[in-house]
Amino acid sequence: MKLQRFEHDHHEILDGIHQLRKLIATGIEYNAAAITQLLMTMSASIKLHLAVEDRVVYPAFASSGRPELAAMGRFYQEEMGDLSRKYTEFATRWNLANRVANNPAGFRDEANAIFKALFLRTKREESELYPAYARL
Repeated sequence: MKLQRFEHDHHEILDGIHQLRKLIATGIEYNAAAITQLLMTMSASIKLHLAVEDRVVYPAFASSGRPELAAMGRFYQEEMGDLSRKYTEFATRWNLANRVANNPAGFRDEANAIFKALFLRTKREESELYPAYARL
């Protein structure tokens, strides 16, 4: 599978984070419905992206015949499993507009933490994982 697909997914995810930050900055309570809608859209994109990585990227590392690459793939897959679980918990907790509107500070704090982690992860994938995948 071509890396452009993964990079496109990352662009969509990062664009969603940017849109979410704008909604937060202009008022969480006022934008609660738009925030939850955006989270649903982002969740669908993230889940699809993770499924493709699980089906294509990590198996390629595992079957590379190179222990260091197999270990890299396992590390990224395990780390993403933890981050995926945390994101799912976050998205489930904040899936209703009234939950977001009734606790804007709690939402903001969790959103900042989870989206910072996703941002950093996408950047590491683009600088480490995907270049290694391209060499397989």
